[in-house]
Amino acid sequence: MMQALIEPVVVDCDPGVDDALALAMILATPKLDLVGVTTVFGNLGIDQVTANAAGLLALAGRGNIPVAKGAVSSLTGKFSGGVPHVHGKDGLGDQSLLSGVQSSPLGKHHAAVQLVSMAKESRSNGGLTLVALGPLTNLALALQIDPEFDTYVKRVVLMGGNAFCMGNATPAAEANMLGDPEAADIVFGARWPVTMVGLDVTHKVLLSSEQLSRIAAQPGFSGSVTSRTVPFYQSFLKRMNGIDGIYCHDPSAVAFLLAPELFQTRALPVRVETKGISRGKIWPSLGDTDDESPEPWQDRPAIEICTDVQGPKVSSLIERALLES
Repeated sequence: MMQALIEPVVVDCDPGVDDALALAMILATPKLDLVGVTTVFGNLGIDQVTANAAGLLALAGRGNIPVAKGAVSSLTGKFSGGVPHVHGKDGLGDQSLLSGVQSSPLGKHHAAVQLVSMAKESRSNGGLTLVALGPLTNLALALQIDPEFDTYVKRVVLMGGNAFCMGNATPAAEANMLGDPEAADIVFGARWPVTMVGLDVTHKVLLSSEQLSRIAAQPGFSGSVTSRTVPFYQSFLKRMNGIDGIYCHDPSAVAFLLAPELFQTRALPVRVETKGISRGKIWPSLGDTDDESPEPWQDRPAIEICTDVQGPKVSSLIERALLES
């Protein structure tokens, strides 16, 4: 019997409660091999999210996984200061989850440099999958460092964007895209295969209070993360969205890696708005045919946009993965 291939994964993230849950899913999944983590400003500033990433890996007993600190702000030098009202001042629910946890030293290189190096090294083994869960600044910087970077990478699966629905950071834009629209436009125009797991589907994947209670009751890493970090996040979503549970934004990107058949996709070239009140909005080309896109979509590669999802099945998949970690 042939063994299932193990997919090497690097996660670029800004932890963040749902980033923590996504990391827990990856660590619990035998078919995914987390070989590196890079960090980017987003949910909070770069120092806090980097400490969170390193601390989470140490708490999971995987402090051997290298962590590289990345961009402190967008390509234009902008950073809003993050969203502590969503994730807590420490990004992890303000319950001292990582108190007393001894993290391994960070890598010496900037995240963008580390991404290029790891991608080059992995080419002979089929290439890395990049899972991007925050603003796409590190990926854009890596392309500036080495214009061939997009040929070294097997694929990019990212959480972000809103192709056919409203945003969550503004009426027009999703938070990760709004964090650095210029970087996102660069990433979507590169040569690598890209899958966008955005609000079009993540708002249809809900972990209920009942599911969260089951996960939180488990011993181990995901139980600790869920019981300590999720209540703050869940309280925010209940106040703002009236839901009984949490949207699974970042975990849905991991779910796509595990069960792409649960998602519907459409291949279209996209641009990202960089000006005005629609800054950060994803604009797919919707011409009569995909190969007759008007300017400025011409010569842009089609990316795979998740347009619909079997929400309950993905929710169950996420729950199962977290119960196993």
